Amino acid sequence: MPQPHHESVPLETSEQLHAALTEVTAWEKEQNKLMIWDRLSRLPFKLIDKLMPKIIHDKMGLLLDELGSYIQNGGNYLVAGNKVKNLVASMSRKAGGLEQGPYSVATMDEAALQLINSGRDTATVQGATTGFGGVFTLAADIPAILGLSLKVIQEIGLCYGYDPTDKTERIFTVKVMQFASSDIVGKQAVLQELNLQAGGSGDIMEGANNAVSKIQGWREVITVYRDNFGWKKLMQMIPVAGMVFGAYTNRKALEDVGEAARMLYRKRRILARLAETAEEIG
Repeated sequence: MPQPHHESVPLETSEQLHAALTEVTAWEKEQNKLMIWDRLSRLPFKLIDKLMPKIIHDKMGLLLDELGSYIQNGGNYLVAGNKVKNLVASMSRKAGGLEQGPYSVATMDEAALQLINSGRDTATVQGATTGFGGVFTLAADIPAILGLSLKVIQEIGLCYGYDPTDKTERIFTVKVMQFASSDIVGKQAVLQELNLQAGGSGDIMEGANNAVSKIQGWREVITVYRDNFGWKKLMQMIPVAGMVFGAYTNRKALEDVGEAARMLYRKRRILARLAETAEEIG
């Protein structure tokens, strides 16, 4: 693991941690300002249902089973831990920090940003490739972007020292994806469920358990995911021209997911360090 949960040497002052937490809070407030495109993407799905081919609906059904299996047993989305460990160590070394950790929040931020950029580029190529064939290749694009999203979230979690093989962390991974795809009310609900709302402790254990009980068969997550992508993916059904829409929508999707993961994991790490600082003072 790149970052232990308990550290004996403080890497940031309490003031620095509070300043970083303020940045995350400001970002959360910005999420309340949805772009017009995002509002359009959440039009009633009954309209999209009539236009979406059966093959796409079938794929969504398979995703339900796949996501449920991931929560219970893990999946094939986890990258080798050494890749992320080496990346964070390299960032720390460049910043003059310890190569073996513990690492500063700033170092973990830099590593997470690099992972987001890499995932975004992969998603762009993937979207353009699957968009070229229109509806026929779109069926392959939806599970592919889901898998890439989960993979990037887990990589970012590793940057901040959280083990994505733990079931509670797998639940957090899915909730991050839900946060990225949700409207204002949905985003606030996710923060509350995971104890990450204003004044929250950042301890997700209880929140994650509550999240499990609230999501019946994970349909809530898939419904949000489907509603978010459905309207945009309609334009991707056009052969050849779908390349442009596919590249853009996938790129934007990975940017949103990656940024949500970076900020939410960052907030957890900051809250954990503030708690550790308070314990040391006490």
